[in-house]
Amino acid sequence: MSGSNSSDLAATVRDGAAAHPLGLTVHGLPPVGDAVRSAQSGRGARWKLLALLLVCAAPVVASYFTYYVIRPEGHRNFGSLIEPQRPMPALPTVDLQGRTGNLAALKNQWLLVSVAPAACPSDCEQRLYLQRQLRESLGKEKERVDWVWLLSDGAAIPEALRAGVSTAKVLRVDPQALAGWLQPDAGHALQEHLYVVDPMGHWMMRFPPNMDAAAAARAKRDMERLLRASAGWDTAGRPSEP
Repeated sequence: MSGSNSSDLAATVRDGAAAHPLGLTVHGLPPVGDAVRSAQSGRGARWKLLALLLVCAAPVVASYFTYYVIRPEGHRNFGSLIEPQRPMPALPTVDLQGRTGNLAALKNQWLLVSVAPAACPSDCEQRLYLQRQLRESLGKEKERVDWVWLLSDGAAIPEALRAGVSTAKVLRVDPQALAGWLQPDAGHALQEHLYVVDPMGHWMMRFPPNMDAAAAARAKRDMERLLRASAGWDTAGRPSEP
């Protein structure tokens, strides 16, 4: 009986194995061809994503390259390029309302800068007028440029002048500290020029002294080139402004 039972059990195991083979079968894997096509499809999607990112980044890259590598050639510029560029110092400032601040707060905009004492004689008034007109002449791009008058003393601005500079950023700074950053052309005074500062806070251009209207028109072309070259990475306003 025992031998018969053993035979029956062996037969049952054999029959079960035939019906449900165990082996080393791996279940649920796709055919090799499907796996290859899936991998190729994944690589294709990654390449498409990379291409899309490159297309989106191209204007910014081109803008940085134009501004930092090509840049306007010296013989084409009316203004003098400053090499090396000089970073803006963190100088204390006081506005016309007596509020204290820091010069570095002017970063993240192009700056068109003049320097003069508060009394502002006639040549100073002429520069302020040209400075305002130069900014206005840039049209919609003017929102990327701030008109800045740095006062080199603690005197009061004449009442008649206040309305004319209402759209300017007027700040008092220490003149000696300022002279360590901005410098005039040889043989000229600091207040005879207009200075251009880029959005990173680098003084990078100085216009010739004592400009007239014709000179301001040439300065406008320099500003337009600079704004075009930086269009991919510079926008109007500062991050803290609405």
